[in-house]
Amino acid sequence: MNPKHSKFPVTRVKKPEPSKDSPDWIIWAAWADRITFEEIRKVTGLTESKVIAQMRKSLKPSSFRLWRKRASTQSIKHQKLFHHRRNASRAEF
Repeated sequence: MNPKHSKFPVTRVKKPEPSKDSPDWIIWAAWADRITFEEIRKVTGLTESKVIAQMRKSLKPSSFRLWRKRASTQSIKHQKLFHHRRNASRAEF
């Protein structure tokens, strides 16, 4: 079927999600704020320390430092912190 005649709109993204068996998926998931280390472990079997080592190996040093700061401070990369912060923000309303 021609995509122009489909019932559903086609969303085009600049960088689509890589396949889950690709090493690029680990990097993509680690940068994504809503994907926790626990979810990465379920898909790939890699622990948080192995994901950090993979990121250190794959990224430039400045990019790694930027990601590490983001993952450890402002990001909600841990499932317990995610649920805690989410419940706390809902209690404010």
